[in-house]
Amino acid sequence: MTFAAVNDAFKEAVAQGVFPGAVIVVSKGEEVVFERAFGFRSLVPEKTPMQLDTIFDLASLTKPVATTTAIMLMVREKKIHVDDRVTRFFPTFGVFGKTHVTFRHLLAHCSGLPAWKPYYEDIVKGEKEGKINFVVSRAAKSYVFQQIHRERPTASPGAQSTYSDLGFMLLGEVIEEISGQTLDRYCQDRIMKPLGLRSTSFVDLTQLRMRRLEPIQEKIAPTEECPWRKRILCGEVHDDNAYAMGGVAGHAGLFSSAQDIHLFLITLRRCCRGENPFLPAPLVQRFLTRDDTVKGSSYALGWDTPSGNNSSSGSYFSPRSVGHLGFTGTSVWWDLERDCHVILLTNRVHPSRSNDKIRDFRPHIHDLIMKALV
Repeated sequence: MTFAAVNDAFKEAVAQGVFPGAVIVVSKGEEVVFERAFGFRSLVPEKTPMQLDTIFDLASLTKPVATTTAIMLMVREKKIHVDDRVTRFFPTFGVFGKTHVTFRHLLAHCSGLPAWKPYYEDIVKGEKEGKINFVVSRAAKSYVFQQIHRERPTASPGAQSTYSDLGFMLLGEVIEEISGQTLDRYCQDRIMKPLGLRSTSFVDLTQLRMRRLEPIQEKIAPTEECPWRKRILCGEVHDDNAYAMGGVAGHAGLFSSAQDIHLFLITLRRCCRGENPFLPAPLVQRFLTRDDTVKGSSYALGWDTPSGNNSSSGSYFSPRSVGHLGFTGTSVWWDLERDCHVILLTNRVHPSRSNDKIRDFRPHIHDLIMKALV
């Protein structure tokens, strides 16, 4: 098993500006067979080297790691059922024909909710018009939830697949409503602590503001030089809506390291095999199986699967694979049939989100890795 071509490809990617740096973990079974840090953690205001234990803004990897896992715990405890309607908990959500939207629809991205809305713009505008400290507040978070409840759907539930941040924001609200805890506290108590994920957490910006705390920036990969926040983001969520909501949301906001994501996947692997009581095997297997609500959709419940062509997983992951991408340059692909996974964490949006070279790099590097694993 040789990873020389993989090594060379990463060095070339750094040189070509695909990303400032990256951390890669490749595992066969539970054994890490390739683990390396490449390039730089930061380019501005100064160059600093990438480290294996660097913590990244996971962006949409928040969806499977935090939100979907929390929903699985609640399904196990029979607090909700996958096919329950959202209106069971939020009657006001049923307006404009959304009465029949279920948690399955949200998890499989076929609820009919729009993909994205710039709620943060309204929140920033509200603060400028006199709502003191409205940006990064619980009040802003409540405002976003109210707007999602009032959204007009773009399709009937179950009619078509549209990857939707709004659906996962709503799932975050559901978790808070049922548990009586904030999403970050629930995930810390029920997922991160039990699994020993010491580098994984949301950064609650409302708490940082109140206590005048600062995240340890030397450990965190910075993201964008944000055009409207007027600074390089480090230790605060990159996603605009999640930031306006206070840093804790169901669609984005989680920070973690490659080693912690590896531990998380090992736990799910053991659960699938009935070797770990954290979650029952049939439940995990159900969530990791492509959902058939919409014919031709690639989505499982909270996860994606390789699409027929041009998948970011490349050409060699089996159909029994699941994965997810994050806008900041993060990804996970896990082949359940071949019993291997690849964790690729980068900060490709540093210092600008306009760099999308990673789109071609992902399938290329996954192909090289899978060839090395054979």
